Amino acid sequence: MDKQRNPCPFCGSAQFEEREIEYLYSLHGKYLFVPNMPVFVCLNCGEVYYPATRLLEVERRFKAIYERAEQPDRYENMPVVELERS
Repeated sequence: MDKQRNPCPFCGSAQFEEREIEYLYSLHGKYLFVPNMPVFVCLNCGEVYYPATRLLEVERRFKAIYERAEQPDRYENMPVVELERS
């Protein structure tokens, strides 16, 4: 999605900012953490848009890592918190 030309489909704004976020990709109980995922953020409503080429790269790397064709850059541990249902 080219955020320079396409307006935000939620609010119609054409004002976007490029940022990097922490992205957690998951599929079938397996995870891949991407600490510097580039995104576009709508400056009006805050909606986050992921460049398709980057999402495809994350999916490719995820598959390659879990099929043992590639190694991840590193491993990290994450704490888990389960919230009570109210």
